[in-house]
Amino acid sequence: MNVLRSFWLWAVALLVVLGVALAVSPAASSTATRIAHLESLVKCPSCEDLSVAESNATTAVAVRHEIVADVAAGKSDAQILTSIEDAYGTSILLSPPTSGLGVLLWVVPLLVVFVLVLVGLRLRRRWR
Repeated sequence: MNVLRSFWLWAVALLVVLGVALAVSPAASSTATRIAHLESLVKCPSCEDLSVAESNATTAVAVRHEIVADVAAGKSDAQILTSIEDAYGTSILLSPPTSGLGVLLWVVPLLVVFVLVLVGLRLRRRWR
């Protein structure tokens, strides 16, 4: 019984932390915040493992200028990221795509956690 209570307390704590993180996350209300967020999502074309926000390479500066121009033109975040992805390829984004095979990178870890929880619950029931 103690293990189950501990599990539920940790599960509730995790949900509370996730809820607070989502509630406190900065909204892209200002243009500067939105531009900074977009720059953090795009990888520097000529650097290794740096975003365009972190790099001072000429290609990173060019992408930053492109992002600023697109935001000023009124494009949505999705349109901006899609146009950058079209120009530089799918590997330009730092986060994996949420469509096609990229969806596996999002779904597989969640399935693994789900299966581990189910196995843990079954083992706990057998242990009783």
